[in-house]
Amino acid sequence: MAIAPPPALSPTSLHTWTWRDYSIQFTQVTPSDDSVPLILVHGFGASIGHWKHNIPALAAAGYQVFAIDLLGFGASEKPVLEYSLELWQELLVDFARKFVQHPAVLIGNSIGGLLSLMLAVNHPELVRGIVLLNCAGGLSHRPDELPPLLRWVMGTFNALVNSEQLGPLMFNLVRRKPQIRRALQQVYRKPGSVTDELVEMLYKPSCDPNAQKVFAAILTAPPGPTIEELLPRLEKPMLVLWGEDDPWTPVAGSQIFQEHARSHDTEFISIPRTGHCPHDERPEIINPLVTNWLRSQLVRN
Repeated sequence: MAIAPPPALSPTSLHTWTWRDYSIQFTQVTPSDDSVPLILVHGFGASIGHWKHNIPALAAAGYQVFAIDLLGFGASEKPVLEYSLELWQELLVDFARKFVQHPAVLIGNSIGGLLSLMLAVNHPELVRGIVLLNCAGGLSHRPDELPPLLRWVMGTFNALVNSEQLGPLMFNLVRRKPQIRRALQQVYRKPGSVTDELVEMLYKPSCDPNAQKVFAAILTAPPGPTIEELLPRLEKPMLVLWGEDDPWTPVAGSQIFQEHARSHDTEFISIPRTGHCPHDERPEIINPLVTNWLRSQLVRN
């Protein structure tokens, strides 16, 4: 029997959880208690709202869908502390154990993809499989990956962002709605994808207390483990989807996943004329790819 699609996210479908004395926002859509759980993990600067085109479709396909605002993002609290991928991994581990309570498929975009890969490797008991969408190679650039001039530029920018005097000024320039729109138009390729709603989703959390200091702390955080370190330890099935026209994580950088797919339980699919956030830009393509892959994995496993 077909499952009627649930309504779009509303304030009543959002919940708050206290983690280590910090307020964390999440959502849960449960078509049935025995359905396979999915955990959606957003990228830098994003939040639960970035999955607005995916949560209803995945729930309508019969899956339990969980999504969370990582600490420091969205409507979750923004404490001033040392941020890292490892910190967010601990958050996701505790969230999965408390609310999901069964091995889940993680679906992550950008740094959310890298976090999903980390969980699959470091906590395989919590993970059934992973779907990566334009997976980031790190939380920040590694100095040895950059040419000397760009290394100097990034170092100077990071110093300015962390400056007590200039940091707030830099942040106010970066977070202006026209600037957010220009940045999005660089990484979205489908005309009409950059909407006022999308701009507002990124702008609103920047008005929260401590937002500037958290922005600076995350920008200058350590990059975390590399994909090269993690992939050889992965023992879970993986679907990798990649927007071909992404200037932030170019498709050339996906070669390591394509090579992995030749000898492991991994499928790689590139999405033409698509940027860094294919799930939001082309949900009509991404949602069927994900649900078809999930069905094939559940039959095999």
